[in-house]
Amino acid sequence: MSSWFDKLPRSQYSSLKRIQTNESWFQVYEIRQGIFAIYEPYQYEEVISYLILGSNKTLLIDTGMGIGNIEHIVHELSSNPLIVINTHTHHDHIGDNWRFQQSLIGIQCDFSKKNYQDLLLDTQDEVKDGAIRDEFLPNTFDRKSYSIKPFTFSNYVADGDIIHLGNGHDIEIIFTPGHTPDSISFIDKTHRLLFVGDTFYQGPVYLYRPETNLNDYIQSLEKLVNTIHMYQIELILPGHNIPNVNPHLLISAYDAIRKVRLGEIIGQKTDENLVEYKFDDFSFVLS
Repeated sequence: MSSWFDKLPRSQYSSLKRIQTNESWFQVYEIRQGIFAIYEPYQYEEVISYLILGSNKTLLIDTGMGIGNIEHIVHELSSNPLIVINTHTHHDHIGDNWRFQQSLIGIQCDFSKKNYQDLLLDTQDEVKDGAIRDEFLPNTFDRKSYSIKPFTFSNYVADGDIIHLGNGHDIEIIFTPGHTPDSISFIDKTHRLLFVGDTFYQGPVYLYRPETNLNDYIQSLEKLVNTIHMYQIELILPGHNIPNVNPHLLISAYDAIRKVRLGEIIGQKTDENLVEYKFDDFSFVLS
């Protein structure tokens, strides 16, 4: 058994209602009435996608790794017309994009265009020995042929756009680049929720890839901190590990990364020759 799996289930899930579905690869938890975290606990990245049910439309935020069929989950929980959008286009959040060609929207960004035109080679690392629990893999999944299938966006959104789900339930898009050039977040003002993708989560936040821009990242965290205060956000919903994060941790992360940038924090070398800056509930991994 891999060490990453030994710590599961995470204690934060005990406060959430588990929803039983027919897709065993996923675990589904209700965050608020009609708002669900779609969790992939059997692969070490512990990816989380989200489904928001409105009275007229349903919004799917990210499509997961493409190991299980997230479309089945969507159809079990909602029969409304669907909108699908990614927090960013790293491969672990776009795995089932190809299933939603008519519903998929994105932002105009060269990084996104590259990722929906190219099959990403690093997907094979996600299913190597020790990275995944084989006994939970769907019967139809072929590890050797696993890759991201091509997809296209049917429409585009921009910073400040509103997604109307019905009866005044609106989701606002915030452009939050840094982790990637195409990173976006979502405000649900009705429920005081903030969906942040990989801009922040409890765990090691990776800021070393060539597409990461640290200046943009810090500015985006500042924007999210201001959003937390302005709309009295009650929960942060990230793209990994834990779906119900206290907003004070993101505020702490903003203070922490500024100290890292100023050289006030000493990092530790990792086995991959990176530098990790550790704090109580999260860390930053830089090159």
